[in-house]
Amino acid sequence: MEPLPAFDTDPVIVGDRLRRLRQARGVSLSELAKRAGIGKATLSGVETGTLNPTLETLWAITAQLGVPIGAILDTPAEPQIMRGTAMEAELLEVFEDDRVTYELYRVRVPPGLTQTSPAHHEGVSEHVTVFSGTLSAGPIDEPLTAGPGDHISWISDVPHGYRAQGPDIVRATLLMRYPTKPV
Repeated sequence: MEPLPAFDTDPVIVGDRLRRLRQARGVSLSELAKRAGIGKATLSGVETGTLNPTLETLWAITAQLGVPIGAILDTPAEPQIMRGTAMEAELLEVFEDDRVTYELYRVRVPPGLTQTSPAHHEGVSEHVTVFSGTLSAGPIDEPLTAGPGDHISWISDVPHGYRAQGPDIVRATLLMRYPTKPV
C-alpha cells in the first residue's frame, strides 16, 4: 500500500517556502539538514518539491527554522489534513498574538501505531483535549494519559509521541503554541 502524502499542499510550493525561510536565516542546506537530523539529499528533495516528506520530517525542519509548520503550508479554504505515521491532524485555524503563533488541529489517532515527533524549537508547547478513546502522549520518556474529557499539555521542545491506548480510535484537539524564535 502506498503511504499517504503528509499534506495536501503542492510540494513545490512547500519546498520554495522552506528554501526562502532557510535562506532568510542565512543557514546552508547542509547545516539545516544536520540540525534537523535528516540527510542533505532529503532536504534538497523537499526544497525542490521532488520528495514528498513525512510529517515528522517537516516538523524537524520547521523546528530548526523556528517557525510553525503552518508557515510552509497554504492557508486553506477548507481544513488542511496532514498525515503522520500514526496520526491525522486537520489544521483548523492559525492565529497569532504579538510574539506567539497558535495552530489548532483536530486529530485522529488509530490504535496500534505510535507517532513519534521530533523536538520543536525551545518553548513550544502542545495542549490536547481528548473527546473519545484513551491517548498516551507527551515526552517519550514521560508520557501522559488522557481519556474522554481530559486535557494534557507539555513543553514539546523534546522528542514526543502519541499513541492510542486500547482498541478505540482517539479523537481530540491539539493546540500548538509557538513562541517567536529570535532570528
